[in-house]
Amino acid sequence: MLENGLGWTAWQINRVVASFDGPDKVKEFYMGWIKKPSFLQSDGFPNNYFILLNSPRFDVYGNDFGWGKPVGVRSGGANSSDGRVSISGGLEEGSVEIEACLFL
Repeated sequence: MLENGLGWTAWQINRVVASFDGPDKVKEFYMGWIKKPSFLQSDGFPNNYFILLNSPRFDVYGNDFGWGKPVGVRSGGANSSDGRVSISGGLEEGSVEIEACLFL
């Protein structure tokens, strides 16, 4: 990004997203991950660290991208790190979802 700029980076992201041409391609990707899961590990963080993030402005459960409304939300492998815990609003009013990632 530093070498090519923000526009180039956005274009690369657009190309990757566009390559997933429908629900079957996305399902194929995740079924492959189930067979051979992999997690990114960041050696750049200290052993004990705390990060707090939040984005309540995007109503995940209120959106339908063409294959039905979500029944669950997960962070994905790219956002997984040992000891990460995510807590977010759930599908039902007043409920919460908890996602934990523990490398064994």
